[in-house]
Parts: sequence; C-alpha cells; structure tokens
Amino acid sequence: MSGSLRQDVRELSLEDIGRFLKMHNEKVFRASQVYDWLWKNACRSFESMSNLSKSTRELLTENFSFHTAIAEVEQKSLDGTVKTGFRLHDGLMVEGVLIPAEERFTACISSQVGCALGCTFCATGTLGFSRNLTCGEIFDQVTYFRKLASQQLSNIVFMGMGEPYLNYDNLVKSIEKITSPEGLAMSPQRITISSIGIPKMIRKMGDDDPKYHFALSLHAATDLKRNKIIPFNQTHPLPEIIDALKYYHTKTGKRFTIEYILFGNFNDSLEDARDLARFCKNFPVKINIIEFNTVKTSDLFKSNPVKTKAFVDFLEGKNLVVNVRKSRGRDIDAACGQLIVDQSTK
Repeated sequence: MSGSLRQDVRELSLEDIGRFLKMHNEKVFRASQVYDWLWKNACRSFESMSNLSKSTRELLTENFSFHTAIAEVEQKSLDGTVKTGFRLHDGLMVEGVLIPAEERFTACISSQVGCALGCTFCATGTLGFSRNLTCGEIFDQVTYFRKLASQQLSNIVFMGMGEPYLNYDNLVKSIEKITSPEGLAMSPQRITISSIGIPKMIRKMGDDDPKYHFALSLHAATDLKRNKIIPFNQTHPLPEIIDALKYYHTKTGKRFTIEYILFGNFNDSLEDARDLARFCKNFPVKINIIEFNTVKTSDLFKSNPVKTKAFVDFLEGKNLVVNVRKSRGRDIDAACGQLIVDQSTK
C-alpha cells in the first residue's frame, strides 16, 4: 500500500491500535507500547520502536504512515527568535516561531495552512485557506521547538498561521497529547489559544471548560472600526462576541486576555482607549497591547510612542491590567502577523 493511501497512525486512538493488533493476532498490550512511542517519545517511524518485534514493526509499516511536519527552513533573528518552516506530507508548508526571553522559551504554533479570515493587518490572511493541520502536525511543531529549547519550553501560544477555533477538534486533540501524562505532560496552564472571536466556538469552549488560557484578538472595540480590519466581524459583530464571552465567563469563572494591536491614527486615540475600557468592563480581563509589525500588503502603520503611552496610561487609570508586549523576530518576518509561506515553492 502506498504511503499516500495508508492512514496516519497518529489519527488512531489507543483503542483503535489495540483492535488492529488483536485483529492481526498481535498481543494487545503492544498497543500501549506503540502509543507511548507516538506521543511520549514523539517517534516518527515504526523502525525506531525498538521494543517491538520486527514482524510487528513491519505490520505497522505496511498498514500505516506518519503525516509529519518536518523542519525544512530556519531563520534566526538578531534577538534570538527562530522562525521555522515545516514541510507537510502533501508538500504544503507552515511556519512556527520559538521566542526566547531571559530563561524562558515560548513556541508560537500554527493550526492551519493559511487562513480564511483575511484580516487586513495579517500577512497570513493574504494566503487564503488550504487546509487544517492534523493533531500530529500540530504536535510535531511543539516537539521540534521543545528540542530546540533543550526541553526548557515554558509556554505555547497558538498565535501562528490560521484561526485555531476553525480547527477545534484537532486543536483539542493536540493539546491533550501535549498535556497528558501519556504525552509530553506539559501543564495546560502554559498554553494560550488566540482567536479572532467566533461566538459559537467561544460558547463551546465555555461548555468544555478547558484548562488552558484564552486570548481574544480584538484590535478595535467598535464595530465601525473592527469591520474595516476584520471582515469576519461584519457577520458576527461585537454584541454577539460580548454575549459569548459573558457565557464563557459564567461557565468557567475564568479571566481571559484581550489582545489589542495599536495602529497609528486608526485605533490609538484616547477615544479608542475609552471604547476599549468600556468593552472590558463586561468581564474580568487583562489587556495585552501589541506593537504593529509592518506587513507589505497593509497600509496600516504602528502607533508612535507618545500615543502608545497615553493609551496605556488611560487604561491603567481605569484600573485595568495592561501589559505592553515587545515585538520579537521582526527582522526575519517572524513577529506577530508576519507569518506567510509561498506554497508555490512546494
């Protein structure tokens, strides 16, 4: 059976593997061994599964394949940030980023090839949408950066290419593998999912009561302005999102993060700050103010330091928790909103 036709083994549950082995007269306890190799040891070939017999490894090889994300291109920024292009089994590529900060390392992970949302400030949106990443392809990015960080990966943020909540099932599966004792055993408290704000998915997240953190990419606190930079907002305006966020908070009791990129002369006035403060009074939040990183396809530009300080001072004067995030990896187009891969090079 050709590799393109064989099922990706990492799409199988432990029970699926057990049923397959039993059907082929193999000992069922081997399923746990295979599962450990897949998720605890991040194995990418059956030949490497050294505690399995040669016949068992050959059986698996004949029936299953690995749809992996393999690091192919790498760039290193002057500030130490590393951007990696991962080649997928079908020739497509995605980018992920490892961000060092003092003794901490944060991995910025992609969830889709391209993105369908078309936000005007984001380079990824110009690609359009190709497909969702599988659980295994998401997992591969994490294990690669974990190794690159010498096992000292402290945080994972799903803020790379794609809208995570439009790939919800694979996202949740990958987080389970990352956090499970049978996987990488990382704390879910070290994981943050960033979303443009899809009301039905925010409500589902509230019902699921996840242990990881949620961040809303807001960037404008009125529909008039948000419609101009986030086309999705035209069909799901802010009142819908606010209702969904209230539901999420009622169900989980959790505070979440508001991400707000400051664009010069667009959303950085004191009136804009007042609108943002009004929006944030609906629920307990913290605010991340993000410096805009130039995108060739956008006419937007970053706010100046004076207006940025006035904006932050106003919010802090309203007793809101505000952090100003430093931009990293801008010189290699690895900063927030800059990830883009030319798929024609596959």
